[in-house]
Amino acid sequence: MNDTIAIIPARSGSKSIKDKNLALLGGHPLIAYSIAAGILSKKVSRTLVSTDSEVYATIAKKYGAEVPFMRPAEFSTDTATDRDFMFHAMLWMRENEEAVPEYWVHLRPTTPLRDPIHLDQALETLQANGEATSLRSAHLCPESPFKWFRKNDSGYLTALVSDETSLDRFNLPRQSYPDVYIPDGYVDIVRSSFVLNTELMHGNRVIGYVSPACTEVDSKEELDLLEFQIKKYGSPLLNYLNEMEKK
Repeated sequence: MNDTIAIIPARSGSKSIKDKNLALLGGHPLIAYSIAAGILSKKVSRTLVSTDSEVYATIAKKYGAEVPFMRPAEFSTDTATDRDFMFHAMLWMRENEEAVPEYWVHLRPTTPLRDPIHLDQALETLQANGEATSLRSAHLCPESPFKWFRKNDSGYLTALVSDETSLDRFNLPRQSYPDVYIPDGYVDIVRSSFVLNTELMHGNRVIGYVSPACTEVDSKEELDLLEFQIKKYGSPLLNYLNEMEKK
């Protein structure tokens, strides 16, 4: 049995950018980049899209993804959780294909510029850690939050994690503080054996994968930034999509 699924959530509707998952980047919809990442991964067996939209489904299939089911409306609202669509997909697989792959690589369309090499490395990391309930990616925070301040009721600055107001010791070089990582949408991986047998998705033994810093699209400005980035530096995903369009 194929043991690894890449799954891309793409519900219709978006409040920040209309039909954000279909917003064009380098001439292709955002969703196409996550599809390409799954297809180009050497360790992903199948690339699926979970959507409630026939239009999205048609576009996903055009770029090579499978859309074996439509996502129910109750799992496609603003308040639906990641676990909702993931659990639905796993149940569908169990009921219709009689077996559920163990590893599910969660690729959000709003983080389009990935290198498939990192998907493979992340899978190897989780597979090598049998006690881990899941994997989540994060990139190094460029400025340590241990140097940040809050403001108390009297208007004085205090340390972020205490009420200390003597702040001189927080002027140390960044290297003096522990590394802090910012969660991102580069790659998350869950185990079906954990999701199907708990009420959780990630659990309490989440192995960390340090990803490259990445831009996630939640505004027109961030989309413009990615457009500049892809024009300046290119992307193996864009190369693949352009070649695919010629066929």
